[in-house]
Amino acid sequence: MKHQHTYPNGACTCGIIPPHILEFISRNGTESQRAMAQQTLALDTQIRSQRVALPLARPAGVQGAGTPHKNRLIYTAAHTTTLPGTLVRSEGQGASGDVTVDEAYEGLGATFDLYYDVYGRNSIDDNGMDLIATVHFGNNYNNAFWNGAQMVFGDGDGTIFNRFTIAIDVMGHELTHGVTGATAGLEYHNQPGALNESISDVFGSLVKQKSLGQTAAQADWLIGAGLLASGINGVALRSMKAPGTAYDDSRIGKDPQPDHMSHYVNTSSDNGGVHINSGIPNKAFYLAATALGGNAWDVAGKIWYRTLLDSRLSSTAQFQDFANLTADNANTISGASARAAVVQAWHDVGIDVVPVLSWQYNKSVLSTFTSPHAMNAWAYIQDNGWRKVQTLTPDGVSNVFTLLVEAQASNRKVHAYVDGSLIHQAYSA
Repeated sequence: MKHQHTYPNGACTCGIIPPHILEFISRNGTESQRAMAQQTLALDTQIRSQRVALPLARPAGVQGAGTPHKNRLIYTAAHTTTLPGTLVRSEGQGASGDVTVDEAYEGLGATFDLYYDVYGRNSIDDNGMDLIATVHFGNNYNNAFWNGAQMVFGDGDGTIFNRFTIAIDVMGHELTHGVTGATAGLEYHNQPGALNESISDVFGSLVKQKSLGQTAAQADWLIGAGLLASGINGVALRSMKAPGTAYDDSRIGKDPQPDHMSHYVNTSSDNGGVHINSGIPNKAFYLAATALGGNAWDVAGKIWYRTLLDSRLSSTAQFQDFANLTADNANTISGASARAAVVQAWHDVGIDVVPVLSWQYNKSVLSTFTSPHAMNAWAYIQDNGWRKVQTLTPDGVSNVFTLLVEAQASNRKVHAYVDGSLIHQAYSA
């Protein structure tokens, strides 16, 4: 059994090339291709062990981003593995003449623009974080990744993979791992890890669609189009529209992504199949976006972004949890018809949305108790029966608690928020 890296708080060194592709190449490629894949796998392992941890705090909700701070810094590693390397292009400077440098510069800018112009987010941390990238990393390195502080791009080997700056959605994908780490902090394993990957695919695709001015109907919904070298039987790394169809080649294998929960892959590799099972929420987003119509970054993207920032979304969220919240947020943002479209999208991939329960204000709080020990703070409330409300994170100042609620009758857990004696809402998982 392969070791799974759990990566708490969404922190991961997340490469765009899934390990199952590199492992397949290391077994089935030519001698030089096998050696290159093994070198990339070894380097990926080394990079994960050296991941840079950033103090990116999770915001309480959608924040005002203030004055935008777009500051791109592009470095070259000159075919070494030293980061960040030598600075070759800074914000506002003209084209360098190196296609990889200039593609990285434009891709980082397009990602910043999507997040700021559409969602009001001021860079990855919502506080104007510099966007740093290093190109020409390693010798024909077959990957691109976010290491917690910056983007890194390999040049590819030219026989299986082209240069990794060729696909603008790859940049959006990898930078979104930073956004997820700063917001929901989805753990990088099993279903929360697959959600982490899917969210990166969603916003990576939206970066591409917005930069090309494409509607949901016009988009190709491919992730990494252009990355596969000439002669490889495939169109991209993944297809959000048709998971499992992106490639089928004797050198890289067949796309293993499922498009429905009935085909969910239980595996111990790839951190529990994070790059594989992400096909299911990917398909749900595609279905929702095309049903809602227009520009996918507008309605559908805003629903997914609001869900990413939703304080009810835990770091260990399952597909069901995420589906429930997207439906609730769709209703809040765009009304019942949008909610219906989102509910149908999830149903079509095998997940039936459970309605989010909403408690009215001024429910009776019968008694409260707070001790120095957070887990001993509780309140009894009355709403169709008795419930014990046990806090997870009382702040001790404003008396606003994030709570775990257990209903005695059904033993179902919900998240709730209490401000003094007012019950704001509850979420049924």
